[in-house]
Amino acid sequence: METSTLEKALNSISSFVSGPVMLVLLVGTGIFLTIKLHALPWRNLGSSLRTLFSKESRQTTNGEGDISPFSALMTALASTVGTGNIVGVATAMVLGGPGALVWMWISALFGISTKYAECALAVKYRTTNSVGEMAGGPMYTIKNSFKNKGIATFLSCAFAVFTVLASFGIGNTAQANSIASAVNNTFSVPLHIVGIVLAVFIGAVVIGGIQSISKVSSVIVPFMAVFYIVIGIAVILINIKQLPEGIILILKSAFGYKQVGAGITGTITASMMQSMRSGVSRGVFSNEAGLGSAAITAASAVSDHYVKQGYINMCGTFIDTIVVCTITGLTIAASGVYGTVNEAGEILNGADLTIAAFNNSVGSAGSIFVTISIILFASSTILGWEYSGEKALEFLINKPVVRYIYRVIFTVIVFFGATAKLDIVWTFSDIANNLMAIPNLISLIVLSGILSKETIAFQKEYKASLKKKIIE
Repeated sequence: METSTLEKALNSISSFVSGPVMLVLLVGTGIFLTIKLHALPWRNLGSSLRTLFSKESRQTTNGEGDISPFSALMTALASTVGTGNIVGVATAMVLGGPGALVWMWISALFGISTKYAECALAVKYRTTNSVGEMAGGPMYTIKNSFKNKGIATFLSCAFAVFTVLASFGIGNTAQANSIASAVNNTFSVPLHIVGIVLAVFIGAVVIGGIQSISKVSSVIVPFMAVFYIVIGIAVILINIKQLPEGIILILKSAFGYKQVGAGITGTITASMMQSMRSGVSRGVFSNEAGLGSAAITAASAVSDHYVKQGYINMCGTFIDTIVVCTITGLTIAASGVYGTVNEAGEILNGADLTIAAFNNSVGSAGSIFVTISIILFASSTILGWEYSGEKALEFLINKPVVRYIYRVIFTVIVFFGATAKLDIVWTFSDIANNLMAIPNLISLIVLSGILSKETIAFQKEYKASLKKKIIE
């Protein structure tokens, strides 16, 4: 098959697996779980955020596990808070209008319930591997809970295979290429130099396994999030006079309102659907709720009850989309650069649009800030995905030596991702990334009954423990 034909075929498959049907399944599952769980993930979000930033979440004495609940979430956030928060938001706002940001919020709200469910179940059905480490995630959830072992084997292995493939693409080469391109464009550093430095850094971290990855993630993730949020808020404040107009533009665009031709129902509906599709798609890509990747890391957390860790990990969706993505969206909306064109007459999109929004407020320093953010966001994503891919491969081939081989290969591919154009590989991995959701969503729906029953039953005990902490 010729390359052009292969690319065309892969693009068609990618469009389908990331199209309306998949988006409906992802958001629909979130709506279903929210209702099934009596909206407890929403009701407990505030207390969960307080617990996340408490001293207790950094301790490793309250239950079984490898790393603290805080470290588990930071490692999960490492893979979710990435270039999608910078480039993805801008792309969604161009393709679907500024209103895409509203649909990102809506998808994230229901994604909170999905993230809670997949992470809680990962802790409930986790196991211990041959070297005494926790092993969990959708593949173990399916294997250890489904009564039909034939179906369980097929779905769990399918999820693991898709995860390994996605780890090399969307979690590795795509991120490495984003870093190399950004550094090259801003600082004129050759791609191969960036590739070597990045590969050495990643290799030095991942060789130590989850303990090393979690320690680095626990430093990088909070720092990069605060760094981006503080500078982003500063830019928004600089453009505070334009902010109300930007917010109105976002809200009007979300529901298809157009000042010109607003009476044409078909135009309004089509505009709203495009905004909805772009926002939901980029929202899911950013926070990964429903894909199951965060559940793999959640399973390593020290916890005495799976519901507690589910509540901790669902905070990741809130931080990723409701907080970080909103900063990017409001910065673009308030800066006045939305809809502007470059020297070639092309509408600014992706990283260029985000950079323009910051440059418009703080000058050339904006390019440096966005580049540093991309470096931090993308490198942390690589670390988080390495762990997910390694655990998925371990599920398929449970031999310690295989894990070390994977770490070496993963590190080498970081270099090639930074220096080569691998469009076909990225498209293929994007397909695998979306296909991860299918086995995971099936398990969430099948296990929703027992999850709902035990979550509701645990609510009184959960509230009592919170009151006890307040008194103490």
